[in-house]
Amino acid sequence: MLKLLTLTVFFGFFSNLVLAQNSLNWPSKPVRVIVAGTGGSATDMVARMFTEPLSKSFGQTFIIDNRAGANGMIATEAAAKAAPDQHTLLVTYAAAHVVNPVLLPKVPYDVRKDFTPVAQIGSGGNLLVVPASMPVKDLSEFIAYVKGKPAGSLSYGSWGNGSGGHLSMEALLQKTGLKMTHVPYKAVTASLTDLGGGLLQAAFAPMATVSPMIQAGRFKAIAVSGPYRVPQLPDVRTMTEQGVPFDLEAYFAFIAPSSMSKEVVSRLNLEINRLLFAPEMQEKIKSLGFSAIPRRTPEEFASRIEKDLQEWGAIVKSSNITVD
Repeated sequence: MLKLLTLTVFFGFFSNLVLAQNSLNWPSKPVRVIVAGTGGSATDMVARMFTEPLSKSFGQTFIIDNRAGANGMIATEAAAKAAPDQHTLLVTYAAAHVVNPVLLPKVPYDVRKDFTPVAQIGSGGNLLVVPASMPVKDLSEFIAYVKGKPAGSLSYGSWGNGSGGHLSMEALLQKTGLKMTHVPYKAVTASLTDLGGGLLQAAFAPMATVSPMIQAGRFKAIAVSGPYRVPQLPDVRTMTEQGVPFDLEAYFAFIAPSSMSKEVVSRLNLEINRLLFAPEMQEKIKSLGFSAIPRRTPEEFASRIEKDLQEWGAIVKSSNITVD
């Protein structure tokens, strides 16, 4: 019995040693980085910011594989079905990873079972903007203004059914009891054109897109979604600060198939965070419109994703949002 116990302990130790050695030798070949976006897209830009320095850090090439389409689902499915050899990564974004599974009736993967979070890249939100002529200066005055009009008589725009702009406004409407008519567009710029032309009364929009129009005096920013203020507009308070809790974040993400070992995930997280907090990298990330750059462990990022899945799911369910 003692001999058997000794052998069991020995082989258990040996197995752990082999696993640790395998992780220490990672990567043993080029790493495929599947990107949920076309070449030149924001997701592609983020991926390329990291592939060259990661190649230098780990001594193997990190190769970009662009798989655009279906709001990130094509890339996500490819990563889910990749060979379980620990040499595949996915670079994606929040709307693709946490909104698709709760918005669409069926996706060809399970984000909880098929993936493990590696590292979060940036954190931000969208600006709630109104025409400069609207007599409001903050969220409470906007709520009072809308409530003073016949229900549904005012309209808001977004860049499509189920888009971040659509869901963010639906969250605001749910939390405040407001009634507005949704007008979906194919692009955020089209919605902003009609907002400026008086056909819409409000819209959520990315800071990088709408900032020039705010500076030109065409629009007023009255709130920002997510947990952080926008550094370029420090006086614009978050929705939460103005009494309407909404802390869901927009971000990019490094995600791995669930077959990747915890040791490799940890090494990647440490190195990506090290690179992320280099001054030149922070400037690049903030230039994409992010308000903050959180440093999260894989476990903390996993908790963020789980919270997002639950909260976006509740918004979609309560609003009865459907996408063709």
